[in-house]
Amino acid sequence: MKPIIDYSVYLVTDRSMTTRPMEEIVREAVTGGVGIVQLREKTASTRQFLSHASRIRDCLAEFNIPLIINDRLDIALAMNAAGVHVGQDDMPCRKARKIIGPTKIIGVSVSTPKEAIAAEREGADYLGISPIYATPTKTDTPPAVGLDGLKTIRTVTTLPLIGIGGLHAGNASDVIKAGANGIAVVSAIMTSSDPCRTARDLRDAVDRGRT
Repeated sequence: MKPIIDYSVYLVTDRSMTTRPMEEIVREAVTGGVGIVQLREKTASTRQFLSHASRIRDCLAEFNIPLIINDRLDIALAMNAAGVHVGQDDMPCRKARKIIGPTKIIGVSVSTPKEAIAAEREGADYLGISPIYATPTKTDTPPAVGLDGLKTIRTVTTLPLIGIGGLHAGNASDVIKAGANGIAVVSAIMTSSDPCRTARDLRDAVDRGRT
């Protein structure tokens, strides 16, 4: 069976943003309220990626928090991760599903209603709406969809929607009110001097958006 996942605050890692051990940041963020972690390693070799994934997986296992692997199905399978996240230029969701099987989680980045409908049809479990706002974290994303774009995507799918891109405690509530089930953050936590406190503030903002 697939795990029940709390998508409220979703951490996407970026090793280039910190000099601290990734496990420390992840542990503090989870303690503060992060419910799912995606390991993104764009510049790591396969062996390095495996090593990083093993350490993060073991860290998250203590808290029963799922690990999602960005892009790399081979790493996800090797680590028995909870699932994988793919973008529009990565392996199509339908093919990823055939490889990773029915019990794993697949997230897909989308920015239009058409992409959202296709991803749901192909077996996605959740959709990353990217980017909500322009962000320097990723330079290969389509134009910002904004809250109006998020609202439109909400009308065409019943899947959990996770907003990402330029999000922080100051705007997280608005994203939830616009139809998202959770928010994904990179720099808000990765560059924080207190990831636990930042995660808690994000979680509080998400909760306010639901009231």
